[in-house]
Amino acid sequence: MTASEVLPVILYILGAILLVTLIILTIKLIITMNKIEKVVDNITVKVKSLDGLFNVIDTVTGKFTLITDKIVDSIALLIEKIFKRKEDKDE
Repeated sequence: MTASEVLPVILYILGAILLVTLIILTIKLIITMNKIEKVVDNITVKVKSLDGLFNVIDTVTGKFTLITDKIVDSIALLIEKIFKRKEDKDE
């Protein structure tokens, strides 16, 4: 046997090993992607269930902000009136 007869046999064997390895890795990748898809679907369901809670929190915070803004405006107006009366008395 010469080198020109042995070299193609070695290349065919290495090619077959590479092909089998790639097939195994592809199968493992498909299995991993299916697991990831299940996890993402599970997370999506849980996040959607929390959307209602976040909407309630947003509504309550908006109302609370509105109320506190009105209170602050009323206090500021009251303080302004008090100081304006003192200025009017001083004149």
